Amino acid sequence: MANSVPYSILDISPIPQGFTAADALRNSLDVAQHAEQWGYSRYWVAEHHNMTGNASSATAVLVGHIASGTTKIKVGSGGVMLPNHAPLVIAEQFGTLESLYPGRIELGLGRAPGTDQMTARALRRDLLGSDDRFPQDVRELQHYFGPIQDGQSVKAIPGANTHVPIWILGSSLYGAQLAAHFGLPYAFASHFAPDHLLEAMSIYRDLFKPSEQLAKPYSGFVMNVVAADTDEEAQYLFTTLQQNVVRMRRNTRGQLPPPIENLDDFCDPHEQAAAAHTLQCSLVGSLDTIREGMRTWLDRTGANEILFTGQIFDHKARLKSFEIAAQAAQSL
Repeated sequence: MANSVPYSILDISPIPQGFTAADALRNSLDVAQHAEQWGYSRYWVAEHHNMTGNASSATAVLVGHIASGTTKIKVGSGGVMLPNHAPLVIAEQFGTLESLYPGRIELGLGRAPGTDQMTARALRRDLLGSDDRFPQDVRELQHYFGPIQDGQSVKAIPGANTHVPIWILGSSLYGAQLAAHFGLPYAFASHFAPDHLLEAMSIYRDLFKPSEQLAKPYSGFVMNVVAADTDEEAQYLFTTLQQNVVRMRRNTRGQLPPPIENLDDFCDPHEQAAAAHTLQCSLVGSLDTIREGMRTWLDRTGANEILFTGQIFDHKARLKSFEIAAQAAQSL
């Protein structure tokens, strides 16, 4: 059956315990190369800083690495945290990427720092970066990616006239409103912030204004996926992500832990309940279970596209999970 719903991957290059950032980056490229074969539409990497379990801090560099090792899948950021950067620098970086890999580069933008406040201050050395400037910075980026105007004094070279597609990313209603106002595609980070997903999708569609980039609303949302041959095996692999969420709440983050047989041995019932709430937008199970879950969430959200993210300790199991997810999407 032909697939009617595009499916993509959001990657944070997780670093499993006992491995290095170099291992994680090699794994990301391997996942992207397989994803291209399995029919995934796009492969995005997310900007995070000061996190010992993530290797995706230098987002533009990683985008180039993934693009150089693939041939047709779209590659981009999911996203660049724009308050951390001068728009001109991002325009030059992604303009360079688009010049190297024409028609394959995308720029997803977020307004959070992607880190703790102390690290955010280290990233913004002049303290001028601010999420309050996010709309103006988005417009500035669009200006740099457009044709050079008469008398334009600051130009992005490369960047000018590349028209790199921009997405707005968010985990609240603000991003939905901004994406709709600017007429840009929108993706919601429901894999870790599910509470406003349905309302944000509705607001985005209702308020959308056509633009040069996009004639009608186009939205996606991110889901955790842990797929395996059986529901039981998938639930076992899922304990890695559950532990990670609990550790984030405890402020004891680290590298990606291996799965465990009994989550009760790791955390209290109230911690499990909190993790379950955070991870409610997750698909965990066999092929049939994943397929039914996808149908349910696509019907609920009315989204055009689904993005999978998968934090699984064993690399081969992670690959298999993304393969099963692709099979599920293709059979909808």
